[in-house]
Amino acid sequence: MNDLTQTPEMLIATMGARARRAVTDMALASSEQKAAALVAAAASLRAATSRIILANRADMERGAANGLSSAMLDRLRLDEGRIAAVADAVEQVAHLEDPVGRVIDEATRPNELSLTRVRVPLGVIGIIYESRPNVTADAAALGLRSGNAVILRGGSEAVESNRAIHAAMVAGITEAGLPADAVQYVPTTDRAVVGAMLRAVGLIDIIIPRGGKSLVARVQEEARVPVLAHLDGICHTYVHAAADPAMAREIVVNAKMRRTGICGAMETLLIDRAFPEPEALVTALLDARCEVRGDDAVRRMDPRVERVEDSDWDTEYLDSILSVRLVDGIDDALAHIASHGSHHTDAIVTGDDAVAEQFLNRCDSAIVMWNASTQFADGGEFGLGAEIGISTGRMHARGPVALEGLTTYKWVVRGSGQIRP
Repeated sequence: MNDLTQTPEMLIATMGARARRAVTDMALASSEQKAAALVAAAASLRAATSRIILANRADMERGAANGLSSAMLDRLRLDEGRIAAVADAVEQVAHLEDPVGRVIDEATRPNELSLTRVRVPLGVIGIIYESRPNVTADAAALGLRSGNAVILRGGSEAVESNRAIHAAMVAGITEAGLPADAVQYVPTTDRAVVGAMLRAVGLIDIIIPRGGKSLVARVQEEARVPVLAHLDGICHTYVHAAADPAMAREIVVNAKMRRTGICGAMETLLIDRAFPEPEALVTALLDARCEVRGDDAVRRMDPRVERVEDSDWDTEYLDSILSVRLVDGIDDALAHIASHGSHHTDAIVTGDDAVAEQFLNRCDSAIVMWNASTQFADGGEFGLGAEIGISTGRMHARGPVALEGLTTYKWVVRGSGQIRP
């Protein structure tokens, strides 16, 4: 047990040392043992459903009293269906191919030195997140399967839910003989612990933040250890002139309204001026109870459209609000995305193959889509199992970060007595 009288720095030093020992133990675990631990953890989650719901109810009541938005409460909420989905995701990770030890490439040099690049765990991963208690299970599962140890620091709004999920996960992990310290949960909501994690050079190998803009910005600004993150999910859908109107309508409404509080939700709709039915798109969104903000051209389509402000183009609403603009062709659309996007997920709807390929090649985002809802921006939908987050940077991993993204590689050199002249 952690001593809650410790300073944040002492607490993280203690947890980091335990995690480092767990990484060493995990290196001895077989792929089959890691898989069995996750199957047991999934079963433990299912068995703990009633306790998790009870804990979540306390978080929901406190969140509502504290004025959390409906979108934030939706992220926080757990019920039997969502807990079953969390357990299923953990079990799915168990059955994914273990990346550790996978040979990336190999070669033999003229001097007969044999060189092999193989995947290895990153080490100790610190994960700082808000609102979404499913991250506790996802992070634990992905970290364990990829041979890492994780230190989890969830937000205060989900503290009871996170603790219940963590307890269930650890029960399954230890049942399979793996160390409990491979998945640790920070036992305090003291915000100073975040700073201690960010400064934990030599104890934590990488930080992964999942949360709002202010959290991620703080992590990126203050961290002294490497960070894997995305700051915003300002996702666009561009409806091209050659888009099928019915398809465009269905995709646009789904991309915005299926779940408004996720990072893959569309925040800006760009409609080509040559598209034949722009009013139908705007009306469909308004009828779906989405607040639409647009320029004068868009406002003339429906009196319910609100006036857009310049700041709207750079806003991740995470709510039933959408900015809409008419654009003059693909170049105008791509210029808008380049100026206001966050390199997360951007989509085009069109029946013109050549234009689609232009968009896919020229749009500089971690995920680019053609004739599909941006709500598919998810590791599970990509067949990767649970994801630790979506990286919009260019170093190490990009897009949904799952098992492979939580590994690095090392060179293995085998010789027969060679010396360098």
